Amino acid sequence: MDLESFRREYLRGGLHRKDLEEDPIKQFSIWMQQSVELGVIDPTAMTISTVASDGQPSQRIVLLKNFDDRGFVFYTNYESRKAKELSRNSKVSLLFPWNQIDRQIKICGEAQKLSSKDSRDYFVSRPRGSQIAAIASKQSSVIGSRAALMSDFDALNQKYKDEELPFPDFWGGYRVQASEIEFWQGGADRLHDRFRYLRDGQCWRIDRLAP
Repeated sequence: MDLESFRREYLRGGLHRKDLEEDPIKQFSIWMQQSVELGVIDPTAMTISTVASDGQPSQRIVLLKNFDDRGFVFYTNYESRKAKELSRNSKVSLLFPWNQIDRQIKICGEAQKLSSKDSRDYFVSRPRGSQIAAIASKQSSVIGSRAALMSDFDALNQKYKDEELPFPDFWGGYRVQASEIEFWQGGADRLHDRFRYLRDGQCWRIDRLAP
């Protein structure tokens, strides 16, 4: 397969400093809303990168569940690989790859666990099947077969068929407080537009970066 010949031009228009909000969270909100309106598939899907103790980075896709001035929220199993790596190094990078509209957003910052109450409140709002899956799956561990996983799922479903599922203490959320947010807009001839917001005390500095 000749991958070198795979290319396309980015012709959706540029990104200009005068069009940017001074607050990157407001800018993120605008772009998120536009991604929804323009039909981006899974606009809340983001790649999160963590780093192991030996320096080996790893990535996976999770879903953004909330954001505000305090940060960007996602949920996971606290015994998963990502959570174990976050316990040793809380610095992370998030990436929203909105390829359908030639945009990316990269976020760098530190992840901190949400309170048990916040995690519980979100857990009980999830569909019942998602709650059972969160309890049944020992995320990132080796399993013998899918059948074994489904057996655990079915057993939990039967056990709690007439009652509320217990909240698992090994599951919950993180909030990523951003120190850097970059907005990328594809441009013709690979002259992309990149603007980086860097936290400077209580303010943000905005710089244009070379593509």
